[in-house]
Amino acid sequence: MTGATGQLYGIRLLELLAAQDIETHLVLSDSAQITIRQETDYDTADITGLADVVHSNENIGASPASGSFETAGMVVAPCSMKTLSNVAHGDAGNLIVRAADVALKERRPLVLLPRETPLNRIHLENMLSVTDAGGIVMPPLPSFYNEPESIDEMVTDTASRALSYFDGIDVSAEEWAGLGPSSA
Repeated sequence: MTGATGQLYGIRLLELLAAQDIETHLVLSDSAQITIRQETDYDTADITGLADVVHSNENIGASPASGSFETAGMVVAPCSMKTLSNVAHGDAGNLIVRAADVALKERRPLVLLPRETPLNRIHLENMLSVTDAGGIVMPPLPSFYNEPESIDEMVTDTASRALSYFDGIDVSAEEWAGLGPSSA
């Protein structure tokens, strides 16, 4: 999770994966921790408690930084434009970007949920670079055809769509029940 707005996306992903008993490794940037406090009623301990393993973003020697550490892939949610740029240019100066680089080189799914509007040419070119490298750029745009009744439903729909890129993860509407701020 990086410092972009939309921390609920990362939180919901952790909740959905926990509901499926899928092992998760979480890396929070310093900026993510600030944005979490600004945007949500969660504290960092609530969020780290959802993950099986928590890594420091400064620890580029942590297990997700190695291709020999097998994972199903990686989601960066939310993904700041800084992180998107670093991934696009292979600037792996922290664990989030190094792990993303490893996902790309090992041909594992890498899904980025970038949060910014409007997009400038540099943002679009970085998105294209990540896509050309094999990543999936999925701006978390809400869908309305399913007539969501709440922001919570929109966040859950986007998170489940992000997980659909991973083999063996099937998030159905039943797993969504009871998740979210009202059950926290």
